[in-house]
Amino acid sequence: MNLNVYGYDGHWIAVDCGMMIRQDLPDSPLQVPNLTTLGTLGITPKALIITHGHEDHIGAAAWLWPQWGCPIHATPLAAGLLRAKFAERGLATDAIHIIDPGEAMETGPFGLRFLPLTHSIPESCSLLITTPEQRVLHTGDWKLDPAPMIGKPVDESLYRALAPVDLVVGDSTNAPLPGHSRSERDVAEALERTIAACSGRVIVSCFASNLDRVLAIGLAAQRCGRRVSLMGRSMERMVGVARGLGYLDDFPPLVPVRDLGYLPPEEVLVIATGSQGEPRAALSRLARGRHGDFELAPGDSVIFSAKAIPGNERLIERLQHGLRQLGVTLFDEREYPELHASGHPAQDELNTFYEWVKPRHLLPVHGEHRHQQAHRELAEARGIVAPLVPVNGDLIRLDGDGLTRESRHPQPPCIISQEAVTPVPDLDDPKAGRRERHGSLFLALPVTPLDEGWTRIGRLLLDVSTSTPLDEDAFADWLDDRLGELSADNLAELRRQLHPSLMHYLGERLRHLPAVHLQLLAAEPPGEETSASRS
Repeated sequence: MNLNVYGYDGHWIAVDCGMMIRQDLPDSPLQVPNLTTLGTLGITPKALIITHGHEDHIGAAAWLWPQWGCPIHATPLAAGLLRAKFAERGLATDAIHIIDPGEAMETGPFGLRFLPLTHSIPESCSLLITTPEQRVLHTGDWKLDPAPMIGKPVDESLYRALAPVDLVVGDSTNAPLPGHSRSERDVAEALERTIAACSGRVIVSCFASNLDRVLAIGLAAQRCGRRVSLMGRSMERMVGVARGLGYLDDFPPLVPVRDLGYLPPEEVLVIATGSQGEPRAALSRLARGRHGDFELAPGDSVIFSAKAIPGNERLIERLQHGLRQLGVTLFDEREYPELHASGHPAQDELNTFYEWVKPRHLLPVHGEHRHQQAHRELAEARGIVAPLVPVNGDLIRLDGDGLTRESRHPQPPCIISQEAVTPVPDLDDPKAGRRERHGSLFLALPVTPLDEGWTRIGRLLLDVSTSTPLDEDAFADWLDDRLGELSADNLAELRRQLHPSLMHYLGERLRHLPAVHLQLLAAEPPGEETSASRS
């Protein structure tokens, strides 16, 4: 999750602070870096430095930063995304400081310079980290894109001027791959050709943070005579922040999703989240027919403009199966590789980069062990000293003798619930006591099982004994989404799974929490004669 700490003479800084979604676990919780080792070693960062705005580099900051309280330094896009995350959790944002790509700063004995590198999000930077004794280049995520959609290609002269550096802490993600990663400009041309050949509605799913791709899709839609709409909270947030910074000035006007039904199918294009099969994302809701304003139909097309992240294959297969059942035509990266480009360097790019900066040592990070090992072998073939393949929890020293592993500290997973993004203090926590309850809320749900998840049949039966600001329509939508994600075998298990997230939902929205009485009723699907209960 890309939390790195660098120390010199007792002064420590952190670089990046990401999270991952554990879709292999029930309810898809979040995993964030475990700070236990830092506490044991007495390490408290004096600054948090952000290389770019991807979730696996900033996603845990709002969780972990309160334990440090240090200044955060980030480029404008990453800073805007961080401020939105902090505001969601009720945290002050005055610790977040903007630093433009190319600028330099100091913290304690460290000098830091933000050096632009192309990646799949604007403003991605490597960090030149200097001390009185060393010069370290922390690459972050990068590639050498000769024709990015947003921003400029990498400045070769800038990096040649750094040579030689003592150490590169470098991206290994695509180190086993020969050649050069595809340019975003080539993907844009392939997307336009594909969209032009589609007849019905077109849904293109990509990572919200890949603004080069989002811009390419929007411009292709415009040239193909289609109106553009966004679907998914993270997509709307990312585009909103990017527009405010002037990155999407050429992006076509947007049509609200609720208005798409008035347009002919051949004039509709939606850019949606959910390429990894995330159950809560927009594309999964469309595949289940659960979107309130938009439905897919035979003749429509869904384009996956993203690579499957290892571990998400089962969820993606389930999503694509649901789309095929709707009669939708699919285009994905496996059969149409031209529709996606990696944001990481293949072997030709690594060799070019190391010819520029001439590192004495390499520490291969990112990716799995085989990626790191391939990176190490490439470096050694160039005469770069690469004695270590690090794992999470390694404490490594760089001094006059080179790189040495000082100690190894196992890192148990640190899992947090997505439902706790705005935690509810003491909510139904027997260790902390119970909050005082105000009034009663009676909720009866007629439900029936599906092949995947459960669904509500008929109307929501809700009775509240006191006045409440609860939005019943939004509440019903949330319940429908939540039921569709649960895999209980019977009503008792379904109630056990639903109840905690229901309490969190209400606790986040009601100033005074009522006593909640939840009843699940076995209902029959329309046209069915058998009982819907699995019990």
